[in-house]
Amino acid sequence: MSTTPDTHVHDLNLYRQYFDLVASGRKTTEVRVKYPRLEKMAVGDHIRFSVKGTDESCLVRVLAVTEYPSFEALLDGETAASVNPTATREQQLANIRAIYGPEKEALGALAIRMQLV
Repeated sequence: MSTTPDTHVHDLNLYRQYFDLVASGRKTTEVRVKYPRLEKMAVGDHIRFSVKGTDESCLVRVLAVTEYPSFEALLDGETAASVNPTATREQQLANIRAIYGPEKEALGALAIRMQLV
């Protein structure tokens, strides 16, 4: 599958450990804060994930975008293994909150289901 002129492509960075899981197809749900720039993300859009400071990237197609009031609610509503197949739910919650502080979580959380293109 390739992008067409109508396809919106979002460029997002990932830490190496998460990038490797996405690139291998093992991570199928991305967690993000509901920043205003992501509010228009829709089914059929593409995301180009990159590892900051490298030329490495991978392209995924958005299958679903679900909004949650918190990261805890997100992990209750999604399959933990789809978010990170190498960590428990508790580890995932701690890892996500280490990246995003409470002021970011207060904006809301997005679960972005995806598949490699």
